[in-house]
Amino acid sequence: MPRLIQLSDPHLVARADGRVRGRSALSLFQKALAQALQEQPDLLLVTGDCCHDETWCGYVRLRDAVDAAIQQQAARTVCLGFTAGNHDHPQRLRAVLGRHWVVAPGVMDAGCWRLLVVSSHRAGGCAGVIGGVQLSWLNTQLREAETLGKFVVVALHHPPVPIGDASMDTIGLSDGEQLMDSLKRWPAVRVVLFGHIHQHWKGMAAPRSDLSLLGCPSTLVSFHPVQPCPLGRAWDPGGRLLDLMDDGSVQERLMRWSACEQPAG
Repeated sequence: MPRLIQLSDPHLVARADGRVRGRSALSLFQKALAQALQEQPDLLLVTGDCCHDETWCGYVRLRDAVDAAIQQQAARTVCLGFTAGNHDHPQRLRAVLGRHWVVAPGVMDAGCWRLLVVSSHRAGGCAGVIGGVQLSWLNTQLREAETLGKFVVVALHHPPVPIGDASMDTIGLSDGEQLMDSLKRWPAVRVVLFGHIHQHWKGMAAPRSDLSLLGCPSTLVSFHPVQPCPLGRAWDPGGRLLDLMDDGSVQERLMRWSACEQPAG
């Protein structure tokens, strides 16, 4: 039973003491990592907007923060995956992190589950796109997963469906309908995870009642929520924990923690 934790939208910058939306991005990301690793995940996923200023130094901050957190927590072996968001430079993200960890597009296998991380970055715009080449790659991976008898989680930055917020829906995934039409055809796909919206959001991919769509809070700051927070803490940073069961079901819970900053290293 693999355990997956999703974090999203840390918006790190080159300076260790850099502030984004009035908050210390690095300090709050360090706190999120500590909270996540306490849950002893097998898979740790960061779904985009990793580096707000898209600098080489910002991605080095990201790499070093993850390395330090793993060492401090004496964590068991954890596989890490990263997707690129609109506030990202995909080539720098891959250059700094891709040697040791999975950077989208990529595959992460754990037990009878496969995690497919997909880039929805579109150069020069806030909205996202998967594109024909990546969609073809995704279908190839899904066909292989079905052959191997694996269940699948797909992760990207932009929401592939409207969430009911006028401002966010204009900068969602431009080919989201095409992506969802494809995913619904594969019974092995059980969850689609995304960030970008800085809030908890939960839905189903109709008519599939067994395919969940899950939006993740930001580790930095929350946006005005569309759905009520099940924990009553809509404005706190957060993440999401998923226990991926051997029968293909998923037990998920929202995580929240205080926005109080800790010293950044």
